[in-house]
Parts: sequence; structure tokens; C-alpha cells
Amino acid sequence: MRRGQRSLLLSSTPSLLLRSLVLLSLCPRGQAVQAENVTVLEGGTAQISCRLQNYDGSIVVIQNPRRQTLFFNGTRALKDERFQMILFTQRLVRITLTNVSVSDEGGYFCQLYTDDTHHQVATLSVVVPPEVPTVEVKTEAVEGGEVELTCVSPRSKPPATLRWVRDRREIAGVISQQENGKTVSVSNTIRIPVERKDNGAALSCEASHPALVGQKRVRHYSLDVHFAPTVKIIPPQGILREGDSLSLTCSVTGNPLPRDIQWSRVNDTLPERAEKTGNILHMSRLSQSHNGTYLCQAHNNYGRAADHYTLLVYVSVSRKSHPAIAHPTLPSSRFTKEYQDPGAVVETHSAVPYAVIGGILALLVFTVICVLIVTIWCSVRQKGSYLTHEASGLDEHGEVQEAFLNGNDASQGKKEYLL
Repeated sequence: MRRGQRSLLLSSTPSLLLRSLVLLSLCPRGQAVQAENVTVLEGGTAQISCRLQNYDGSIVVIQNPRRQTLFFNGTRALKDERFQMILFTQRLVRITLTNVSVSDEGGYFCQLYTDDTHHQVATLSVVVPPEVPTVEVKTEAVEGGEVELTCVSPRSKPPATLRWVRDRREIAGVISQQENGKTVSVSNTIRIPVERKDNGAALSCEASHPALVGQKRVRHYSLDVHFAPTVKIIPPQGILREGDSLSLTCSVTGNPLPRDIQWSRVNDTLPERAEKTGNILHMSRLSQSHNGTYLCQAHNNYGRAADHYTLLVYVSVSRKSHPAIAHPTLPSSRFTKEYQDPGAVVETHSAVPYAVIGGILALLVFTVICVLIVTIWCSVRQKGSYLTHEASGLDEHGEVQEAFLNGNDASQGKKEYLL
């Protein structure tokens, strides 16, 4: 029995050795596969590579994150033209994916089918840089109030960083994030007070992201501050004369800018030849009929304003042209129902030279009268003094008076009397 067993064993040894050699030749020795992770920008092209070691021709399969087979030993299995096999060797298998989107993100399987299946996963990460952010106006900017502005970056991965800047200074705001699938929406909201002077002020919202490599996506915004209008009539330069032309310009500001500018004359209608062209009132051949106060009015949704201008035309009696006076306008003010016509339309028929001559004549008459009064006063005073001395002399020499009255005889002798 032992000899038989021994002979049977010896006879069967060659066949066992042959079988072992065949199995060793069929089984790969140390075959392996390695995968490389990939990061790509959305819309770009990704290269997915599978590295092989000791490859002997076994089956290589590449699958997407949903475990759908893309390629079977270099043969396309999924009808998606974005995937292309660009390299298949004993050491490297490489495919490309064009126009990558976030839905393509995930693990791609590189599988090597032998008696023992080997596989590795190549993780594809998609980065979504932010687009230029948008600005949303939450509350309208009105003079004396506050404006609320929100800067929004609707899609980014990872989340973008937003900040508001004015005059190179950052404005602190409230930041919020909201997930939209694999991307994130980021917003930054600010509230700032505004005045009329802030209209047109420049602000900017900046979006930063690692994929931008130090660059920024910037949205510029100009403040749009609404305010009531202001009105000012610009008077003409120089002297106006009868027969001249006059153009009044009504300067109007406001936001929104008033489109309807109204010209009128207080307590009267506009002259027949007056022409209105936008903010300009033109009158030709000036005369007394143009005298009056002219009013310019404008309004928008936030208020109304008016300014007035008084014109006086001076005409001489001889119909000879003399300077006309264009009175300056009064300061602009809000138009109210309490506005009244100053009623200062004055007609003057005397010219300046006549007034001067009249004044000179009056002065001469006054001087002559004063001289006459002084002369008469002096004459009366001297006469009164003479009479007084004569009377006093007679009183002191009574004898002389008596002699004159009685007519003394010459025989009595001559006597001298000193008067």
C-alpha cells in the first residue's frame, strides 16, 4: 500500500506542478491601479488619470460618480461626447471632461478586473468663482433719509467674500449666506444716511474668491438721491432800453429733474409777443406793457419751487428812449399760495436831466431870497439907530429946541449950540 501510494504520488506530481505553473501564469503578479484627484474651474476641462502597475492586459473600466461605465478597455460605453479617451497604455489611462459643471463633481472609479478586483477613486472637485455682483436697492434714497443697498453674489463655491467701499473706505454691512445645491449665495447689506450733496456719490461692491487669484469682481454704483427742485431766474446783463429784447433763463435743479417749467406774470397774463422755449422766456421790443413781475415755477414728486423777476421800463415824455431798469430777482423760495405781487410797477415820465436842472433853480431862488432878507434886515436896523440918536439930542438941549420953536430975535445976539 505504501509503495502504491508512493508511486501514485510520484506519477501525479508532474501534473500538479504543471497546474500550478498555469495558475501562476494566469494570475497577475502585483497588478495595481492608482487614481489622481482633480480640481477644475466650472466650465473648464478636467483630466482624469488612472495609473497602472504591472499591467498585463486585464480589463480596465472607468465609471462616473453615479457608477455608470464611461469606458470599457478604451471603448466608449456612455454616450456623452464631453468625455474623451485621450490615452490608453500599459502604464496610464487618461480621459478628459470638457465644460465641467458642479453636477459632474464627485468620485470617478478606476477599476482593474482580475481574479481580485482592484479599484481607486479619483475625486473631481469643481470650483465656482463669483460673477460680478449685483446691487439691489431695498429703500429709495430721499434727501434727509436713509438708503438700504444689498450687494449679491448669487453663485460661488466656496463662498465669495463681499465688501462695500466708498472713498477707499470699507462700509460695514450685514453679511448672509444661502446654499443653493452645491453653490452658495452671499449678500452684504448696508444702510447709510443721504443728503442732496450725496447724489451721484460713487460706491463699489467687491467680490473676492480664491479662484480669482488676488483679483476682484467689482460692481460700481452711483447713489441716486431724490430731492425737491430749486428755481432761480438768471437776469440779463447790461442796460435795457425801450425796443430792446429780453431773455430770462430759469435755472432748475432737482431729482428727478422737473420737465414742465411754467412761466407766468403775477396778476396779469404774459405779453402777446412773449415766447416760451423750455426754461427760457423771450420778449422782443420792450415797452411799458411789459412791466410786471414774472414768475418761473417747477415741481416734481418731492416738492415745488418758484422764483420771480420784476421788470420796470422807464419812458420819457418826448418818447426818447431812456435806460430801462431791470430789477434783480429776489432769492428763490418754495412757491406758496401766500405769494403776493409787490405791485411795484412804476411809470416815470420825467428824465434825470430835468430833475437836476429843477434842483439847481430851486437852490438859486432860495439863495436870492436869503440875500434879500439879510439886506432888508440890516437896512431897518441902521435907520432905527439914527432916529434914536436924533431924539436923544433934542432932549438934552432943550434950549435949542425952544429956540427953534419960538424963533428968537437976532438982536438978542447969536448963540451957538452944539447939537
